Amino acid sequence: MPDEDSRLPDPPPAGIEQDVTGDSPWIDLTSDHYFMGEALRLALRAYQAEEVPIGCVIVRKGRIIARAFNQVETLKDATAHAEMLAISQAQQVAGDWRLTDCTLYVTKEPCPMCAGAAVHVRFERVVFGAPDPKGGAAGGAMNLLQFPTLNHQCGVTPSIREPECRQLLRSFFQEQRSRRPDPKAGAAPEPPREREIS
Repeated sequence: MPDEDSRLPDPPPAGIEQDVTGDSPWIDLTSDHYFMGEALRLALRAYQAEEVPIGCVIVRKGRIIARAFNQVETLKDATAHAEMLAISQAQQVAGDWRLTDCTLYVTKEPCPMCAGAAVHVRFERVVFGAPDPKGGAAGGAMNLLQFPTLNHQCGVTPSIREPECRQLLRSFFQEQRSRRPDPKAGAAPEPPREREIS
């Protein structure tokens, strides 16, 4: 009978960590799935702050160099989307406005403002979770990331961990709707804060 230690799996290769969820024995710390999970953690922080739950990380050479979540309401700034805040951080870390060797991971398809910024900083690739067919600018309503006449086109990887990203957004907007006063009772409804994902 083999001893207990001989039944344990081999240690993971460098850059791989054991998966505590039990789905697989190892997590690839350089995979799109892993980095989107980090963006989802930030989206949860946005949710807790009563912001639209969108999180973003920027990765360079396999390492996260910037993290952000939506802070539009907190900062009273319409441009304080997760992507915009993370881009500013990444530029500080890189010491350059060009981020050509970086990948942006975001839990919802970027809006036109954020997609335009992604092109301007020249991301190698943009990876997103939940598509936005009504307002997304990475192939949903339009595709600014690969617009042929612009000076740069980003690679696009859609729908990474889409169910988790979509569910977080749906839960947030359902909760927000349940908090709104009933317009029939005389109170004016709150204006929508950002386009909802259907």
